[in-house]
Amino acid sequence: MGAKKPRIAVLLGDPAGVGPEMGVKLLAQATNVEAAELLLVAAASVVHAGERIAQEKLPTLPLWPGEPLRFAPGRISHLVLEEARAGAAPLGACSEAAGQAALNALMTATELARDGEIQGIVFAPLNKHSLRLAGMKQEDELRYMQDLFGVRGFTCEFNITDALWTSRVTSHVPLRDVADLITEDAVRGAVHILDGALRRAGIAQPRIAVSGLNPHAGDGGSIGQEEIEVIAPAVERLKREGVTASGPWSPDTVFIAARRGDFDAVVSMYHDQGQIAMKLMGFERGVTLHGGLPVPVATSASGSAFDIAGQGIARIAGLQHAFDLCVRMAAQSLA
Repeated sequence: MGAKKPRIAVLLGDPAGVGPEMGVKLLAQATNVEAAELLLVAAASVVHAGERIAQEKLPTLPLWPGEPLRFAPGRISHLVLEEARAGAAPLGACSEAAGQAALNALMTATELARDGEIQGIVFAPLNKHSLRLAGMKQEDELRYMQDLFGVRGFTCEFNITDALWTSRVTSHVPLRDVADLITEDAVRGAVHILDGALRRAGIAQPRIAVSGLNPHAGDGGSIGQEEIEVIAPAVERLKREGVTASGPWSPDTVFIAARRGDFDAVVSMYHDQGQIAMKLMGFERGVTLHGGLPVPVATSASGSAFDIAGQGIARIAGLQHAFDLCVRMAAQSLA
């Protein structure tokens, strides 16, 4: 008898973008259907649109909200959600309708994970503006899910390209607010959560570089004091706590060393400090993993790509890597 497979919810992202096409292409791979018990969470119209664009027909097992989850070999259980009440979502544009469809799926999958029905979530690209048009009040989907899970601790996005991981102390906030949010506890929280995720992914003693905030990591205090007063003390405390952390490193060179293999991960201070470097190193292969939630939640690093929506040319390498990582991490919870 083989090992028990994790139950993974798959969401089709923003229906106005390439999400439905990417999700269907992912689920059309027989090896993916074999890797886990898959639960497609989407309205029927979103699935049909993805199948039409991807030119694939999925072997689904329809289920209805409130019905016990059922799985069958070689099939994808499809939890059929209500159609978005705001009406049809036009391709290639933000809308309340698109955001509502995506938010309904995100809420349903999160509640299933919270109740222990599934062990992981993979979603195709979302659009944050559409989610806000549909009523999301949080800064992003990670904080939305954090509230639904009732998680009160530190959460952050991990970005992964090939073997290199990154996280950040601040995320989707205005740049003018960043310096005030860089505290010793925030830096330590970002490093600890990344260290734990890397260990769960199979790296026994992760080597983590911590970036500075200012150019040249402050140049000894001549370009800012955050490195001296906040970041360096946080790194020293992390070392005492058993984390293999180093820094603060100059933000403009730390990724050169990381790409060379000197580190397993980099913690940056704000969104673009790490994201620009990571996307240049492998945008189409990149994965975003939400850290600090009770189950692994992963997506591709690429966005909703409104400019090519409906054309059938979206690539799924990043989403495939996200799926593989989510399945691997979710399986560990069953071991």
